[in-house]
Amino acid sequence: MGRNIAALLAGLIFGLGLTISEMVNPAKVLAFLDVFGNWDPSLAFVMGGALLVTAIGYRLVWIRDRPVFEDRFQVLANRQIDTRLAIGAVLFGIGWGLVGLCPGPAISALTFGGVPVFVFLGAMATGMGLYEGFDRLTARPDTV
Repeated sequence: MGRNIAALLAGLIFGLGLTISEMVNPAKVLAFLDVFGNWDPSLAFVMGGALLVTAIGYRLVWIRDRPVFEDRFQVLANRQIDTRLAIGAVLFGIGWGLVGLCPGPAISALTFGGVPVFVFLGAMATGMGLYEGFDRLTARPDTV
């Protein structure tokens, strides 16, 4: 129960932060990405603040023996940058640059974003489904 409440509170705080910082506003994001045009640097402060909070959070978390609601920390063993990760990052960046939304802000914008947000989320869900299907078709038998 405590784990679910913590997850709910973290999600609410994250969504509120995205909304207050206007990361849910595609025009604001696209203005931030337009460094050679009418550039709006204000989201750089949002991202800098997020990095600062994350850095402090990691320092506080890693001094603990275990998480509050789990038996152990779940850290990926594979920390290599491979082709799949690089292609995913490039596709994420292209999508963010074309539309001005990424998954977190798009979900936060559901309440007031209108049709474009629903189209984005539909396209994102379709892409995720296509990826899952393709990944299952091309998976090697020894990795399944």
